[in-house]
Amino acid sequence: MQPSPSRRGFLTGAGLVGAGLAGSGVAAGALLPAAALTWQRYGGDGGAFDPGSPRFTLAVIPDTQYLFDGDRGDAAPLAATMRWIAAHRAERNIVLATHLGDIVENGAAAELAEAGRVFDILDRHRVPYSVLAGNHDVDASRTDAERGPSAYLEVFGPHRLRRQSTYGGSTPDGYDTYHVFSAAGREWLLLALDWRPSDGTLDWARSVLAAHPASPAILTTHDCADADHTGATWLSEHGRRLWDRLINQSDQIVLTLNGHYWPPGRMVLRNAAGRDVHVHLTNYQNRYYGGGGTLRLYGFDLDRNTIDVETLSPWILGQRPERRNPLARREAELTDPANRFSLTIDFAARFAGFAPMPARPPRGPAVVVTDGTVAYWRFDQGYADGGAIPDGHVVEDSSGRGNHLTRVGVRGSGPAALRWSAEHHADQPGHGSLFFAGGRGPAHGGYLRTADGAPLNAATFESGYTVEAFVKLPEDIRESDAGGLSILSRSGTGRNAGQRGAGGDAGQDGTDPSAPKAALGLTAGLALNWAVFPVGRGGAVTNWGHEMRPGEWFHVAVVNDGRHSTLYVDGARLLRNPSVPATGLAGCGEPWLVGAYHRDRVVRHCFYGWIGDIRIADRPLPVDRFLRA
Repeated sequence: MQPSPSRRGFLTGAGLVGAGLAGSGVAAGALLPAAALTWQRYGGDGGAFDPGSPRFTLAVIPDTQYLFDGDRGDAAPLAATMRWIAAHRAERNIVLATHLGDIVENGAAAELAEAGRVFDILDRHRVPYSVLAGNHDVDASRTDAERGPSAYLEVFGPHRLRRQSTYGGSTPDGYDTYHVFSAAGREWLLLALDWRPSDGTLDWARSVLAAHPASPAILTTHDCADADHTGATWLSEHGRRLWDRLINQSDQIVLTLNGHYWPPGRMVLRNAAGRDVHVHLTNYQNRYYGGGGTLRLYGFDLDRNTIDVETLSPWILGQRPERRNPLARREAELTDPANRFSLTIDFAARFAGFAPMPARPPRGPAVVVTDGTVAYWRFDQGYADGGAIPDGHVVEDSSGRGNHLTRVGVRGSGPAALRWSAEHHADQPGHGSLFFAGGRGPAHGGYLRTADGAPLNAATFESGYTVEAFVKLPEDIRESDAGGLSILSRSGTGRNAGQRGAGGDAGQDGTDPSAPKAALGLTAGLALNWAVFPVGRGGAVTNWGHEMRPGEWFHVAVVNDGRHSTLYVDGARLLRNPSVPATGLAGCGEPWLVGAYHRDRVVRHCFYGWIGDIRIADRPLPVDRFLRA
């Protein structure tokens, strides 16, 4: 940024003006040979980038101008940053390094040449990067289209950048570039726009976006957002122009990054499509040693729908702790809320306007009724979303085995206690579910049961079994009276066979002989479990899962191989699966219940939430044959 007299006074007072290459053995302001820029601590190649990983990092370098300020600079901090990026590329899965402008202080050819030699570090390690011109790198009074040749272009023009594996192209004047990279299994764009892009440049940027219509984009520029020390952030005058002329109408732009101003700040704006744009300012030139090559890392994690942001100085971290001066100790890592934070972004929803994920089509029973299927219930019969299910309504068994379900209401609960729903898990074969508006204290709601004499009632599964269900818990379940929840349970109790019970709430461990023969459910703390009385065993065996998240669909499966049971969620094997033998399920010839938990055959509470497709097979199925596969 163009320093005002007060800022120059700040620099003098902070001891930055006149600072040399401290401890480097190189005279202040001297042009460094390439060998002098090799930072021993982070030497070596950091490995390759993995474009298939759901996690990747964008390495952001803001204003470094005071490190290249005539005879008053020191290139060592930026060299340390470049070495760190190269050394940690595989560990952090760094896709690209991007500089936000004001590389140097005075736009002088010698300063830019020295900075160019620092960027050679990334070239030697084949780490791609983008750069853009700040007001200190060029004639700030002209737009990119008016400016013509410059010392900046001689060092950082397209002739250099086209060597980058990510380089996509540039404007005719050479001051603006775009990069294309593959990360997290998809294509992304990064636009690097000049300090003052012309109207023609903004047209060019729109054409780049149009040529890559399904690619999310990150816009980098030097001047967009401003902030103050209270945390307030706003668009600068030029930032408002960028917003009005480009960002607002370009739904692909999900994140903007700029320097120029300080302190760091961030805000979220809503674009014309009604979706969020994260606008971030990052700049540390006002801090000790001109920012000390401070690096901001944006860690994208598409599995977690999160961007984790951290800020550090590799130059300071590379110093021996006992040799760091008091100022450096405060700057090694910046952990305040402005510099270390996480952004929660539902990437699929954010990208839906320009790159919608195709919905998986429904799959009919013929596709998923495999050998060994003894019951398959789905709830996509075409009834109106939200429609009440009356007592006595029959849901047919799609396996063809005759294990039909009948709707049963708890006394005092009306038809609306069990309703049709269009909601479903994205990988569920049937595109529909049932919403159970149940609870306890006293028991209320509705549930389903197999008929007396249904073949499933007598099955003991001594050769193994697989039980699967799709489930979603309401957001307010912790505030409800639902208590322990049963997704699927079997009538009959431990007392029928002289056995100890499986516990009180949906299969908790215990010795209650009134507990059901089998129960797949959740505790009051939402911990998943499968509690059963195996054949020929005197007590219950329980598989325990973890606490489930409300508001999210999940698939649960229990697989028994004839001796042991294993619990899975979304295809992942869980931890607490008992090693004691658990062969089959003790028979009782009594019905199975969907959405109800009983003691001594009396329903004590009904499910609260959504239940989708349920399938039971008389053999163990591998994960790749689960309903979600």
